[in-house]
Amino acid sequence: MKIADLQIHQEVIGEGEPIVMLHGWGANISLIRPLGERLAPLGYRVYLLDLPGFGQSEAPPIAWTVYDYARFVLAYLDAHGLAKTHLFGHSFGGRLSLILGADHADRIQKIVLANSAGIRTPLPWPTRARLTVYKRLRDGLRGVGLKPIADQLQAWYNGRYGSSDYQQISGVMRATFVQVVNEDLRPYAARVQRPTLLIWGDQDTDTPLWQGQYLEQTIPDAGLVVYQGAGHYSYLDRLVDATRVIDYFYRQA
Repeated sequence: MKIADLQIHQEVIGEGEPIVMLHGWGANISLIRPLGERLAPLGYRVYLLDLPGFGQSEAPPIAWTVYDYARFVLAYLDAHGLAKTHLFGHSFGGRLSLILGADHADRIQKIVLANSAGIRTPLPWPTRARLTVYKRLRDGLRGVGLKPIADQLQAWYNGRYGSSDYQQISGVMRATFVQVVNEDLRPYAARVQRPTLLIWGDQDTDTPLWQGQYLEQTIPDAGLVVYQGAGHYSYLDRLVDATRVIDYFYRQA
């Protein structure tokens, strides 16, 4: 289907209360389908989609912000005639869910955040110092007309210190990644207006458990379930348990 002039890949399964499932950065439908397939027979109509630039969906024409992605999700709801829906957001999908839960709560019933991103991790001081020196040198070279050398320095620095997510993408999605990861959504978390269930793995190294604990304290109506031994994909590591607790949460009045 086409949404916002982009060709989007989706799957819709089951009948009943709607759930829109939003995957993490660099992921696609295949990593949320196992949970969706378990929820659908329990009385839900589950909407699975590859977000723009991921899986089989077309990339946006220019670099998007996390707010552009949130607007896209609203357009997706409109395209399916969903006045209100449950949300499930993993990692990057959690970022979008925080924004939607804060600014568009009238479109949301309940939210499940699995190992959600959205809180910027403070950089250790050696990293901050290195980054400061690098930026001053890069901008100084550009300032004196040595842009080719500045560009070479930037390419070297990104290759040496860029994250694995950054290294694996290019073009518009790399620029999108930079804009997305630099957004700190803590103010949005404090304004989420819908009941929220947080699912986390205590061995998550991408979005550490302290971030889930922070969100539990910050979101006005939130509870945290921690799975011992589970990692960043805690809902897959404990698929049976996660299905049970999510179904119970969505069904409660």
